[in-house]
Amino acid sequence: MAGLYIHVPFCTKRCIYCDFFSNTEMKYKAPYVEAIIKEMSLRKDYLEGEEIETIYFGGGTPSQLSPSDFARIFEAIQQTFIVKRNAEITLEANPDDITEYSVKEFCKLPFNRVSMGVQSFNDNDLRFLNRRHDSHEAHRAVELWKENGIHNISIDLIYGLPGQTLEAWKTNVKEAINLNIPHISAYMLTYEKGTALYKMLQAGKIKPADDDLSLALFTTLINMLTTAGYIHYEISNFAKQGFFSQHNSSYWTGKKYLGLGPAAHSYNGKNRQWNIDSLPKYLEGIKNELPVTDGEILNLFTCYNDYIVTRMRTMWGIKLSDLQKLFGDNLKNYFFKAAQPYIKERLLIYNEDIIKLSERGIFVSDGIMSDLMYVD
Repeated sequence: MAGLYIHVPFCTKRCIYCDFFSNTEMKYKAPYVEAIIKEMSLRKDYLEGEEIETIYFGGGTPSQLSPSDFARIFEAIQQTFIVKRNAEITLEANPDDITEYSVKEFCKLPFNRVSMGVQSFNDNDLRFLNRRHDSHEAHRAVELWKENGIHNISIDLIYGLPGQTLEAWKTNVKEAINLNIPHISAYMLTYEKGTALYKMLQAGKIKPADDDLSLALFTTLINMLTTAGYIHYEISNFAKQGFFSQHNSSYWTGKKYLGLGPAAHSYNGKNRQWNIDSLPKYLEGIKNELPVTDGEILNLFTCYNDYIVTRMRTMWGIKLSDLQKLFGDNLKNYFFKAAQPYIKERLLIYNEDIIKLSERGIFVSDGIMSDLMYVD
């Protein structure tokens, strides 16, 4: 089983924190759709005939494409790949793109899951982040999807905004819970170089949340969502039983995936590939039948490191027996030895065959995973 990711780079305007590849030039939409369809044909053998069990349209803002654009892409997918019956098919969307008409049109397509970038229910936060929607539009978008038969809904939230208080964050999380949706992803605001947010930080116009507040915000998030019945199944992801993101879970469990579109990444267990992060150059490459700009062949040690970084993020952790089967005794023993100090500090839990992050360990997971990785 494998996943298919399609990167839709178009955005009406850029959010100040976003470092994902996006483009505001809508004149490229028509040639982009043609290029995606052609890239499928050019790269269909990458997954070696495996059945597609998840399809994810990410961005950018995929809801900037029209339903007729998606209809053409879906037709090409069906003609090119073997798609599992009842495959999870996700559309990323922004609340401001969601109208009664657009939802009805999208629901005529094979989408059965929606992920919306709400980010906050505080209108001041949304203005600061340069989002185009307000809190009312976010609530209305969720209701429109439900009214039209899509209940598998996820929303993204961001915490740690400059000046954000713990009480304001509690209000945000409470509003998310009250929406009665099955999946919530929450991320700490990061200051990526090249973004407008990073420039504001460098200019001294804003200050990031301090470590104590960041910890309190994350702890509050976990406590409120788990009390409300959500399962904390990955560091940044919470879901009701039966509503884990199958597509994202495939990344964390090492399944193959093919990425189409500019800046999209692919992985098949043997190598990793990525497309150029320029829409005009991507379109030119597809025209010349040369879509992939770079890649790397994976050896035993890079595969091991990938496995550590992805699996340790999840509630399932790492089975020592699986580690041994996949990478041999030496790397299994290397991992087990590196894990011992963290087991003693109760930052890792060792239960029979499984090692995973404890609740305390989640807060310092980056450092733990770094020490568990293999370095020459």
